[in-house]
Amino acid sequence: MKNLLGKPFVRKTIFFLIGFIFVILLLNYLIIPWYVSSSETTVPNVVGMNDQEAIGMLEHQGFETAIGDTSYGLEYTKNTVFLQRPEAGDIVKEGRRIFLFVSGGEKTVYVPMLKGKTILDAKFALERIGLKLGRVDRIPSSKPEDMIFDQEYVEGTPLQQGEIVGITVSAGRGGGSVVVPDLIGKSLSEAQLVLNENDLTVGKINYQASATLLPNTVLDQYPSSGNKLNPSDAVDLFITKSTNSNNPSEGGD
Repeated sequence: MKNLLGKPFVRKTIFFLIGFIFVILLLNYLIIPWYVSSSETTVPNVVGMNDQEAIGMLEHQGFETAIGDTSYGLEYTKNTVFLQRPEAGDIVKEGRRIFLFVSGGEKTVYVPMLKGKTILDAKFALERIGLKLGRVDRIPSSKPEDMIFDQEYVEGTPLQQGEIVGITVSAGRGGGSVVVPDLIGKSLSEAQLVLNENDLTVGKINYQASATLLPNTVLDQYPSSGNKLNPSDAVDLFITKSTNSNNPSEGGD
């Protein structure tokens, strides 16, 4: 027996068994009885409350709290609790942690540039980001017929998803004879050549920084392709410039 107990493996096994038995006894006679006998309470309802009010109420009643998640585009206003776990009415141990799920309100989006587009193009552009096309006013102008030349909110205006944007569309002055070509993606020199071939000219050039496209690439145009202009009318261009240079004309075509 002495030889058997002298073996390291046997000693480690015995120590492990003794420790295991000790843990079982501790759980059985101390920890589990304490947990089972601890007081229980009913979870209050905090759905619909402001998150800070809900946290204050729960902590006052002895609960722990944690924010489980924040969701946008819900019917609840911003910072309102829309879900809780455990739910209201559940019987739990005192001091239990309650997870709160809070509304972030409607998501903020930014109005895109609609000038120069058709009504259908504007509708799609707005719907892609969660806005809606509102009132369409038709006013006689020198702009091409059916082209948007004004919008209710300027480009970049922050709005909540679901809001409405009105536009003003040209009723035309009899219509032009030249169909505006698609210039997006072309270099500035290519765009100039295409416009000249179609008896049109380059209008105002607006430079915008881009880290992904080559400098002097057409990002957008005004009016957009498909509109009709009169010969010698101008098309405004939105052109990329290098993010590493203050000179918009740097870079190749």
